[in-house]
Amino acid sequence: MGLSEASGPRDTQALLATTEAMELRRRDYRVERPVLDQEKLEELGHWGLASGAPQWRTWFHTYPYVPRCSHARARALLLQHLPVLAWLPQYPVRDWLLGDLLSGLSVAIMQLPQGLAYALLAGLPPVFGLYSSFYPVFIYFLFGTSRHISVGTFAVMSVMVGSVTESLYPDEAFLQDLNSTVNHMARDAARVQLASALSVLVGLFQVGLGLVHFGFVVTYLSEPLVRGYTTAASVQVFVSQLKYVFGLHLSSFSGPLSLIYTVLEVCQKLPQAVAGTVVTAVVAGVVLVLVKLLNGKLQRRLPLPIPGELLTLIGATVISYGVDLKHRFRVDVVGNIPAGLVPPVAPNLQLFVKLVGNAFTIAVVGFAIAISLGKIFGLRHGYRVDSNQELVALGLSNLIGGIFQCFPVSCSMSRSLVQESTGGNTQVAGAVSSLFILIIIVKLGELFQDLPKAVLAATIIVNLKGMLLQFTDIRSLWTANRVDLLIWLVTFVATILLNLDLGLAVAVVFSLLLVVVRTQLPHYSVLGQVPDTDIYRDVAEYSEAREVPGVKVFRSSATVYFANAELYSDALKQRCGVDVDQLISQKKKLLRKQELKLKQLQKKLKKQGPAAKGTSVSTNVNTGDGDIESKAKQVSTENELEDTAANDQEEAKAPDASTLRALGLPQPDFHSLVLDLGALSFVDTVCLKSLKNIFRDFREIEVEVYMAACHTPVVTQLEAGHFFDASITKQHLFASVHDAVIFVLQQPRANPASPVLVSRPLAHGAFFDLLVPTLTSAPGSPHLS
Repeated sequence: MGLSEASGPRDTQALLATTEAMELRRRDYRVERPVLDQEKLEELGHWGLASGAPQWRTWFHTYPYVPRCSHARARALLLQHLPVLAWLPQYPVRDWLLGDLLSGLSVAIMQLPQGLAYALLAGLPPVFGLYSSFYPVFIYFLFGTSRHISVGTFAVMSVMVGSVTESLYPDEAFLQDLNSTVNHMARDAARVQLASALSVLVGLFQVGLGLVHFGFVVTYLSEPLVRGYTTAASVQVFVSQLKYVFGLHLSSFSGPLSLIYTVLEVCQKLPQAVAGTVVTAVVAGVVLVLVKLLNGKLQRRLPLPIPGELLTLIGATVISYGVDLKHRFRVDVVGNIPAGLVPPVAPNLQLFVKLVGNAFTIAVVGFAIAISLGKIFGLRHGYRVDSNQELVALGLSNLIGGIFQCFPVSCSMSRSLVQESTGGNTQVAGAVSSLFILIIIVKLGELFQDLPKAVLAATIIVNLKGMLLQFTDIRSLWTANRVDLLIWLVTFVATILLNLDLGLAVAVVFSLLLVVVRTQLPHYSVLGQVPDTDIYRDVAEYSEAREVPGVKVFRSSATVYFANAELYSDALKQRCGVDVDQLISQKKKLLRKQELKLKQLQKKLKKQGPAAKGTSVSTNVNTGDGDIESKAKQVSTENELEDTAANDQEEAKAPDASTLRALGLPQPDFHSLVLDLGALSFVDTVCLKSLKNIFRDFREIEVEVYMAACHTPVVTQLEAGHFFDASITKQHLFASVHDAVIFVLQQPRANPASPVLVSRPLAHGAFFDLLVPTLTSAPGSPHLS
């Protein structure tokens, strides 16, 4: 009984609290505060510069809370740069090991044919594709932070390497004098040395950029740019494999339009195509496509996808060996694949000078592909991918791989998707795949000596399906964003025509220039108040938004800097509906006329003054009445001139003599201008000068200027640039547009027929009182609430 009595009041109180809360929700949420300009805001909020170390110092100290030269800091740095020590001791063996083993085996089955094929794409013997599928993968296992990407050979990277090797060491440079045939051994040895030096240089670039935390450099490669670039690269890959599909011997082209020249030569030599090679490539391609379609339909039923590429390679090798395709049908085969690993070789430093530009391009592209896939998988599975550490990990993979005669690598989208879909949870799957490749290199590689190159070409072309499907971006971007479509098209065309290195440079420059152009064409708007709110919107877009009488509120959607400061001023004067420059010019002309008239009167008075005084003194007493009358008239005329001159001087010195109304010029229909600077993110010297000119020009036509909604860094930069002075103070800067409008409306004003004296500066710096039209606050005037 007591318990029920005690619970009764509690239930009643809870019910009352709920009722009060519901009643509060029904009421209008209302906050009243004083109007805040910048000085009052700083005083109220106790504003001051943020203390602490500069931001650039924090870039190099990931763990600022750890004392320097301590055991904890050393351990933190070790775990940061060697992530495997952080996650491997906590690896859940029972939950994840089986999935990683199956995933690693599946990836290795794909890695084997792709490694052989992409080595040909890079212009190297196939066995070096196997090396590039082993060393870099194991290095990334130790240093990488993404759990699901599959590092190794990739078509785009291989074709970029191939363009370098074929341009610096073309077949024509290794022709034998006797029969004009190519010395393949000498050519391959030179290209391997070049590719390994390129890999070392790419690794150095990536490690260096990663250590100084320059992982953000990839942000300059937008998604449309990357997709357009990879689509163009896939076309380059497709064209480069045509010589293996048709069994043709083509010339080596490099530089701009090399792709066009290659296509033209393929068309010219099509009659020389080898029938056996074409049939082999077509059969292998059809088999690969059918297996991929079958995997797509049986994806939910099969624990692992059918290894179509591996089965095709094995079947093609067996058929080639049994039928003797090389001698009977003139089908080119892979040839000798040496067993075992190669010893490390120091790179040729003299080649670095020739490879610097290409190495930087390959480093940036490879990292962009890897980090984009890594971020996707990280978001999908809920873990963080460190972009700077990824740059270091990829760089070490290429650096150490180059010492062991590998060519530059990145991650493959197709293998990464397989690694994720088959149960891979960590880079243990990558380590398993690299060990499987090691077994093939040591023991099983020589079994693929009779593998036709046409089958490898078919494997590459079929794997291009995902990148070639990116042509559908044209349709989606046409409806979504045509500026991004323009970036995509320019990147694609530039890469096709100018080759991969120059195409990327043109694409990046074009995309950055497009950003500048878009800041030069922002959306300018005159804002009006939405009824019964403190919200201001473009009056051209919101039909209910109304301009505050006598006040113009102007806004730009982009920051104001040297590239668009003049456009900002021009748009402001145009949107205000007043030809400010012409009005100022007319005002100055009339003032000059007044000054000239005053000077002429003063000169005339000086000339006639002494003569009048002399005549009055020498008047003869005995003169007649007529002479006396003429003298009196002369004296009265001189007195009138003196009075006129005195009146002109008084008019010139009067307070209202220089106003637009006194000069007979049209007055603007507003007396205050508010600049909404909420879009400003930084201020340069050109912006400072432009804002000062706006204050000067509008004050010349009797319009006071205010600024609103500046962010704190912008205010700091304004102070550093000495923007504020005696004529422009922080009282002209308000916390919001509404504060500025309320301040204007709260000024003591009489009716429009009784103007108020307001102190304003002239263009030359002197101060005088001007008559300014006033505004009578209506009952519905906005209030700060």
